[in-house]
Amino acid sequence: MDYEQARFNMVEQQIRTWEVLDQDVLDLLFTVRREDFVPSAHRALAFADLELPLRGGERMWTPKMEARVLQALKVGREDSVLEIGTGSGYFTALLASQAAEVTTVEIDPQLSASAAERLKRHAFTNVRREVGDGARGWGRELQDVIVLTGSTPLLPEAFIQQLKPGGRVFAVVGDPPVMTARLVAWAAPGTRVTTDLFETVIAPLKNAAAPARFKF
Repeated sequence: MDYEQARFNMVEQQIRTWEVLDQDVLDLLFTVRREDFVPSAHRALAFADLELPLRGGERMWTPKMEARVLQALKVGREDSVLEIGTGSGYFTALLASQAAEVTTVEIDPQLSASAAERLKRHAFTNVRREVGDGARGWGRELQDVIVLTGSTPLLPEAFIQQLKPGGRVFAVVGDPPVMTARLVAWAAPGTRVTTDLFETVIAPLKNAAAPARFKF
């Protein structure tokens, strides 16, 4: 398989056509080798417009979603990032390529360990790996960027409170069949700006926050 041609086709046919035009993001997709982060059984599908399966029923985002979210977050060289849901470690690697440091939290110890091996193999030394349930918040450190890689019916306020001035949170919010990819940015003390980016459906984080359901 010609991986470089497949990578080029992915960028030109999937990603550019989905309004991803940030050249830094596009260049990064050629630098961080996606095929090295997908399960070996699906390596030939590394550049397909598919959610690739991981252990435990988890799935990787599609390439175009990874790129679109990275573009929206505008991660800077001085930024600290909190990622909830490490998965394969590929989106972690993209974030770590742009940020000063990334803390990534994964509830599945085996997924976390596999991702750690891949990140180490590619010499990402600015990633701190944590194993645990981060669906409703993680730690007390303030962050410039927070990313939830699984959906959540409600976005916990804990994540908003954890933002530094100018910080932003990305999450896919809602229930199927329609969910909203949402960016919430710190604008001033007690003030936030919410931008709905696109509609999508992805699997929820385990133990994601949900609204109280009325019971008869």
